[in-house]
Amino acid sequence: MESVQITCMIVDDEPMAVNLVESYVEKTPYLTLKKKCNSAIEAMQFLNTEKVDLLFLDIQMPDLTGIEFSKMLPKHSRVIFTTAFDQYALEGFKVEALDYLLKPFDYAEFLTAANKALEWFSLVKGNTQSSVVSEEKEFLFVKSEYKQLRIKLADVLYFEGLKDYIKIWLKDNPKPILTLMSLKSLEEELPNSNFMRVHRSFIVSLKYVEVIERSQIIINKQRITVSEQYKSRFLDYINDNSLNS
Repeated sequence: MESVQITCMIVDDEPMAVNLVESYVEKTPYLTLKKKCNSAIEAMQFLNTEKVDLLFLDIQMPDLTGIEFSKMLPKHSRVIFTTAFDQYALEGFKVEALDYLLKPFDYAEFLTAANKALEWFSLVKGNTQSSVVSEEKEFLFVKSEYKQLRIKLADVLYFEGLKDYIKIWLKDNPKPILTLMSLKSLEEELPNSNFMRVHRSFIVSLKYVEVIERSQIIINKQRITVSEQYKSRFLDYINDNSLNS
């Protein structure tokens, strides 16, 4: 895999915390520190003119909290929250942080979080074209980690959407394939006779639906909820393929 460099900034009102994170960044080859800020306001001013991939962002800060600031960030920027207040963890993930570090944290914990960022940006920066569906609708060409992979649609159990990228879960493959693409754009290309959107985060292969239990589909032991938005179409499919008593 080609080397990916991640530009980052540290935003924290505690000088000792800033110095610690800076020392960790300097130990991590793929991180390049562009700015240290003592407040979200200062960071916001910097981001008005400079592009930064990753922010190590404290949550509890005066004037503007890290949570509030994270909702104002450019689309390309990602966040790892750093805080002493663990009750903020869940709220942090609601704004789609890559990870969450509870102070005091050591370098091993920092590196685990940074590696998640590396995985994310390797996927984003390594994809210029996400996928091409064959005219026969029998396979996908998917770009993943700088390679074009040929995926047989017949082997796809389901697609799981996670904001800017998709997990492709395959039969007889315990790990998903990641590719940069929206679920909506993929849905427009898939043959609707074989695949159906059942949730804002899931498109399923109808042939692999094993059990339907209330509002859930079971595929390969994975439970997938059929949301209200897609329930009517799915129930029509079930009725059309059911034996009448």
